[in-house]
Amino acid sequence: MLRLRPYKPCDADVLTRWLPDETALRKWSSDRYGPFPITAADINHKYLDCNGDCAEPDNFYPMTAWDETGVVGHLILRFPDAEKKTLRLGFVIVDPARRDQGYGKAMLRLAIRFGFEFLGAERITLGVFENNPAAYYCYRAVGFRDVPLAEPEYVAIGNEQWNCLELALDRVDA
Repeated sequence: MLRLRPYKPCDADVLTRWLPDETALRKWSSDRYGPFPITAADINHKYLDCNGDCAEPDNFYPMTAWDETGVVGHLILRFPDAEKKTLRLGFVIVDPARRDQGYGKAMLRLAIRFGFEFLGAERITLGVFENNPAAYYCYRAVGFRDVPLAEPEYVAIGNEQWNCLELALDRVDA
């Protein structure tokens, strides 16, 4: 049975092992970290010392997914708006050895339930790079829908521009 719990500093060691190269790091975190490789200390500094780069103290929730075998996934939830009606998911990752086994969908369903029922969000949003179709289809499978953007959003990753797609799920649709 999959469960979510608050992130612990020891989780960072596991996460860094799941990021074997620059492409994996950037698909996971965009441009939010410095050069590859990142360390457990880098993740813990961002999460524990910098509140996930969030200005307000009570709007950042790093979570770890686990089952009887140990840690299997991770994501963060944060409120980008002062009203705390829109919740943003990010840094979503599943143990590479467990991909294509339903762990990502199960973890997302738990996070969605937590966001709507416990945190009181009205909408949950996320961004995914166009070159990450597995993640995109996983998000769509749990109910997220494309949000049309007036202008495409590109992030500079190395010497490339990666297009970021926006998705959302409203409480009434969950």
